[in-house]
Amino acid sequence: MSEDLVAVRRPTLTQVAALAGVSLKTASRALNGEPNVAPETGRRVREAADVLGYRLNGIARELRRGGTSALVGLISGDLANPFYSAVASGIERELRQHGLQLVTANNDEDAVRERALVDAFLERRVRALLVVPSGEQHQHLDVEGNHGVPFVFLDRAPDGLAADAVLIDNAGGGRAAGEHLLGHRHRRIAVVADLSRLAPQRARIDGFVSAMRAVGNAAWEPYLRTEVHDARRAEQTVRELLDLRLPPTAVFTANNRLTTGALRALRGLADPPALIGFDDFDLADVLGTTVVAHDPMALGREAARLAYERVAGHRGPARTIVVSTSVVARGSGERPPR
Repeated sequence: MSEDLVAVRRPTLTQVAALAGVSLKTASRALNGEPNVAPETGRRVREAADVLGYRLNGIARELRRGGTSALVGLISGDLANPFYSAVASGIERELRQHGLQLVTANNDEDAVRERALVDAFLERRVRALLVVPSGEQHQHLDVEGNHGVPFVFLDRAPDGLAADAVLIDNAGGGRAAGEHLLGHRHRRIAVVADLSRLAPQRARIDGFVSAMRAVGNAAWEPYLRTEVHDARRAEQTVRELLDLRLPPTAVFTANNRLTTGALRALRGLADPPALIGFDDFDLADVLGTTVVAHDPMALGREAARLAYERVAGHRGPARTIVVSTSVVARGSGERPPR
């Protein structure tokens, strides 16, 4: 919630008791359904609670009684990104089958914020915590043994922390993108990538580079662009690449936001370069955009499954699941060199 917003004060049990004309202890017993409360007294307390809009904190009540929370936390990048929202949807659907509920928060690719969110979730005694980590080192997530809360990493492997992980075959997908463009006779291939400190981005670039090295092609090297973090910057970067004296004949964008920016830059061009993007996205089929596709909902489902198994008592060593990728040819990645 924005700090500029005025906090709304919630009604308290003390106010309920005062309105009903009973003691605080009696009000608590009445709302919790405990015995030895006269029916008329219970009715007055419930009516007072309704008038004030007071609701019991069910989670706190269960914890006081020795129960456990039904909440599972997810810390990820911006949920406005369709990739993360699809991952969250897969998680939620799997957890629902086991009577667990998902709560989410964004780390904004900030390790300090991420640590604060981990602490906040652990204080609320979530049953498990799923994390798309923001940085390269993850020892900071090993908070006092995590209070017995199992961690599952998504999209980025844990470093310095033994935990389950569900990853995308980023290197394999990057290699497949490079091989696809090579197969259509491209050599001057631009790579437009997100933050280079992010392991998935590095793996996608590494996979692409392995495809280039396998055929001895170095003509792509002047066209590598990293630290391109959003669609606006991607659009600008692709325009700059096309303005070069010897522009690239093809572009590989390393995530869906960058592909969106590239499409904007190529819009209206009579003879655009070939384009292949990592991550599928809505309307990619309508736009004829070739992509390296994977199933983000499957990523979420597998992570939720691993988390539930830990909650249910699994104590084996850390496990890693890799979600496969495949090239979906739709036209943009099959254009010949200009």
